[in-house]
Amino acid sequence: MSALPNSDAADSRAQRMGDVILDLQNISLTFGGVKALTDISFDVREHEIRAIIGPNGAGKSSLLNVINGVYTPQRGGIWLAGQQFSRMNPRRAAEMGVARTFQNLALFKGMSVLDNIMTGRNLRMKSGLLAQALRLGPAEREEIAHREVVENIIDFLEIQAWRKTPVGRLPYGLQKRVDLGRALAMEPRILLLDEPMAGMNIEEKQDMSRYILDVNDEYGTTIVLIEHDMGVVMDISDRVVVLDYGRKIGDGTPDEVRGNPEVIRAYLGASH
Repeated sequence: MSALPNSDAADSRAQRMGDVILDLQNISLTFGGVKALTDISFDVREHEIRAIIGPNGAGKSSLLNVINGVYTPQRGGIWLAGQQFSRMNPRRAAEMGVARTFQNLALFKGMSVLDNIMTGRNLRMKSGLLAQALRLGPAEREEIAHREVVENIIDFLEIQAWRKTPVGRLPYGLQKRVDLGRALAMEPRILLLDEPMAGMNIEEKQDMSRYILDVNDEYGTTIVLIEHDMGVVMDISDRVVVLDYGRKIGDGTPDEVRGNPEVIRAYLGASH
């Protein structure tokens, strides 16, 4: 497993970043009379780790929900892999390579680690439900191939010892790892992480930081994450966009954001 990020690793990642893969332009979202997002524009480049930060209620999760089609903005457009969408939906986003983890775990607690991660392969399964249930020839061969992918993810996340354990019996930190594994099973081009380290202790956060960096490095996956731990954000992100009350108040490298007076006032606090 790779070490925690350093300046050389960050420079190497920056050199690998490609063209813009996701571009949001002038996104505005309202619920009734409440403005959740107002005129938000930013882009994400291939192989980038892009962080979204801001105080509670700033609109961060709403922004992720716009990206993967849970919410449809009243204004603005989304360009994904060069295609413009005025209206996205979760299935289309998934088919185009966008996977998502959630702040509140939505795992199948009575199912094993392996079976939970297997659910991430559903979109890639060509056999019908009946063929899968009866394990007919092609369906059986397909399932074996999918299980091989899942076993590789289990090895990558170092959860082999719990592969047949019901997820509900696992500690919280391991459940978050399973959630990440299920998203990786979709083989996403873009991975959206909604507070992947919420509720974790320091050791668990260090582990998750390494996994995120390795996903970005070894799988080449573009990552967009929401995270409240500023130390983590500044360590692993290539660029950071800052929201406050649904408006963008900062956008740039971690150092640029750290030195932005408006960000300091709104989020970091004057003492920082």
